[in-house]
Amino acid sequence: MDERVEADVILDVVFERGLLFLVVANVGDRPAHSVRVKFTERFSGVGGAKRIDRLALFRQLEFLAPRKSIEIFLDRSAAYFARDEPTRLAAAVSWRTADGERRRTTIVHDLEIYRELGYIDREVPPSARPA
Repeated sequence: MDERVEADVILDVVFERGLLFLVVANVGDRPAHSVRVKFTERFSGVGGAKRIDRLALFRQLEFLAPRKSIEIFLDRSAAYFARDEPTRLAAAVSWRTADGERRRTTIVHDLEIYRELGYIDREVPPSARPA
């Protein structure tokens, strides 16, 4: 009997030193196909310059390997909150298993929990910046 866990795709949020990231991950042991993430709200990131909910990654991810994740920079938390972007992100995540079965889950994150967290905003010294 094969005990590997079927593909299981999630959308997670990572807060690291004042930076917000979205992570699409296949936490299962088998590949996920035709992965789609549809958000209920429009929202922008990268200083307000990019509509994150419309990224091709969320609309056209055809293959996500087992135990693989893709991390997307959302924004600096201070900038995100200053623009009054939505803090409740709900996403319908769908994918097909290797056997062609359609799977779906809804994941809700409340970014408000990160608003009051302290962090050290470390400036990169000029000598460490790429030329």
